[in-house]
This record gives sequence, structure tokens and C-alpha cells, in this order.
Amino acid sequence: MNLTQAAPRAEQSARLRRRARGRRTGGSILFHAFSLAVLVVILYPAVWMLMSSFKPSNEIIGSVSLVPTDGGFQNYAKALQGIGGVPFWTFVANSLILAVGSVVGILLSCSFAAYAFARVRFRGRSVFFVCMIATMLLPFHVVIIPQYIVFNELGMINTYWPLLLGKFLATDAFFVFLMIQFIRGLPRELDEAAVIDGAGHPRIFFSIILPLMKPALVTSAIFAFIWSWNDFFGPLLYLKEPGMYTMPLALRLYVDQTSTSDYGAQMAMAILALLPVLLFFFAFQRQLVGGVATQGLKG
Repeated sequence: MNLTQAAPRAEQSARLRRRARGRRTGGSILFHAFSLAVLVVILYPAVWMLMSSFKPSNEIIGSVSLVPTDGGFQNYAKALQGIGGVPFWTFVANSLILAVGSVVGILLSCSFAAYAFARVRFRGRSVFFVCMIATMLLPFHVVIIPQYIVFNELGMINTYWPLLLGKFLATDAFFVFLMIQFIRGLPRELDEAAVIDGAGHPRIFFSIILPLMKPALVTSAIFAFIWSWNDFFGPLLYLKEPGMYTMPLALRLYVDQTSTSDYGAQMAMAILALLPVLLFFFAFQRQLVGGVATQGLKG
């Protein structure tokens, strides 16, 4: 091939590369523009709630502007004072009691149940496992009335026991199943070596399995904390005294159907209620991603 033939082909190849690069650049711009538009739509409610927490109540209802014209920290001062004669920090303490109690109960009971299903051979294990999975398909609203009747007969209404007792009895099949799948991915050679050394199931669980379950435990703790902190229906059903209310129930107190509702203070308390969840999530975000990713790995 002489130089007169090679030069046009090289120029044509360069044009094709520039055209392909241009198409990739145009597609990338369109993709990022679409992603930014979706991000704006998703984040707009959160931004609106944040900006509304600085507005007076009449401006929240009567104005569509995102930026407050008469902003200030008065709503946060009202929220920190509490409502209904109950201090703000009482609501925070009540939510922490339920959230931390739920985390402790789920980690203890569900890890025990998961180890039994994954490593211990006993009669009827498959039947019990199927029944446990079936509870995940059962809507919560089906068991509301029977549960309420049982707890009412036991005199546990207006206490935290109905909201915490099930956590210590491994009734959350989602967390049990998550931990079972993680344990099944651990090599059985570790158990066999421990058995040869004379270890029983308690020693194997506490010395070998439990330390290796850290990703699954952290993932379960994050979900349990967030779900318990944001739970509205459970406390609404079982708690009667305002002094025992959690943060979601405290937010409801700002909406009054008979008089003027303080939407500004409600927005401020919503932001304050969101902060612990965000801090808890960001503190364990890396462990959460690692725990979810390892569910697809096998030993």
C-alpha cells in the first residue's frame, strides 16, 4: 500500500473516531441531564420540607415559593419546647428505647434462630423453615386484631412490651432469612474443625459463626433501627399516654382538626426526627453495602 492510499484511509478512520466520540459525548450529556432531572424530582420533597421548617405556618399553606420570605428559627424553638406538656427530649428518649431495644432483640433472637436453621439438624426443620418464610407473605393487617386482643388480655396495652416482645422472639422472618443465607455461605469446614476439637453448638456459634456474621448483623441493625424509629402504626395502636409517644406520634400532635395547625413546628420536628436516622445510616453505610454485597457470595 503506497502513501497516496494510506493517507485517505487514515483520515477516514480519524473522522469515524471523532464521530463515535461525539456520539458517546452526546449520549453521556443526555444521560447525566436525565439523571439530574430525576434527582431534582426525588429530592424536591426533602428540600421543600427543609425550607418549610423556616417558614411560618401561613406561608407554608399560602405560598408556593420554595425560599422563605420571612424565615427564622422560631419553628425549631417551638419544636424543642415540646407539645402537649411533653418535652421534645422525652419523645426522643421514647423512640430511642424502642429503636435500641428492637436492634438488641433482633440481633440476639434472629441470630440464634438463623444458626439453628442453617447448621443444626433437627426433626421438622424444613417444615418450620417453610412456615417462617410463609409469615413474610402474611400481611401485617391480618394479625392486628388478634395481637391486640392477646396483649390486651395480658395487660400490656400502654406499655412498650407489644412493640418489643416480638423482637426478642425472632418473629421478624426477614432478618432470620437474611442471616440464614449469610451463615450458609460460610465454609462448613470451620464447624467440622471445631467439632473435632470438642466444641459444641454454643461454642461454635459464639466463637466462630457470630464473629464472621458481622456484615449481616450490621445490616440487620441498620434496618431494624430505621424501621423502629419510623414506625407510626404500632405505637399509635398500643400507646395511649402522650408521655410515652415516639417521634412519629409527636409529629401528629401538631395537626389539629379543631383549630389552627402549627405546620411550621411540625416541619421543624420532622427535620429533627430525620437527623438520627441519617447519622445512623451514614455511620454504618460502608458496613451496610458490604453486608448486602456479601449475600451473593459463597464460601
